[in-house]
Amino acid sequence: MIDIRPFDQLGHASHGWLDARHHFSFAHYLDHDRMGWGRLRVWNDDTIAPGTGFDTHPHRDMEIITYVRQGAITHRDSLGNTGRTEAGDVQVMSAGTGIFHSEYNNEPIPTQIFQIWIIPTDKGHGPSWATRRFPKGEQTGQFTVLASGHADDKDALPIHTDARVLGLSLQKGQQASYAFTPGRLGYLVPAKGTLLLNGQTITARSGAAIAGEDTITLEALEDSEIILVDTTS
Repeated sequence: MIDIRPFDQLGHASHGWLDARHHFSFAHYLDHDRMGWGRLRVWNDDTIAPGTGFDTHPHRDMEIITYVRQGAITHRDSLGNTGRTEAGDVQVMSAGTGIFHSEYNNEPIPTQIFQIWIIPTDKGHGPSWATRRFPKGEQTGQFTVLASGHADDKDALPIHTDARVLGLSLQKGQQASYAFTPGRLGYLVPAKGTLLLNGQTITARSGAAIAGEDTITLEALEDSEIILVDTTS
């Protein structure tokens, strides 16, 4: 089963400084049929105006992955971490037993991010934050594990949950496949480009909820950039 969720049918909230699309119920957007997908709880598509951002606020017991699509995001937290994550790169904040943080767009252009929240498998671990660059050339034509709760994914940013966050870049006409372990779920969003996903068309920033598929095959109808979460039910 692959359920395509078009971008223009996602939840929407406009706050002036922030324009947000919600793949799942979040804040004032409530859809009882879209409360999450397995352990994946939030996938927000945020556009943040220059010189604005999320003021300091708390989190706990959540793995929060931010993939920057355009511009850059500057992070500060109560652990003393500070860092700037640029387009194409990823940061992970494990909220653990509790953390305060802010996320700001200090750039002269709007910053666009995917904000992905995954419920941790185990609670009680200490909070942490990390960011990493992923060279585009290494992603072209093959999936790269960006963040993972599996110890064998040694080059990925660690998260405290049974899930993987993967990135893929495809040039027009290229194909790629991904095999799921039986019983696992996937949620896929193209950051840009139009694709065929097992023969179905999916456009930029639309979502695809995947269940019961042994393998998915992607064909780029134009140059594309894709994020996939592989998680448990």
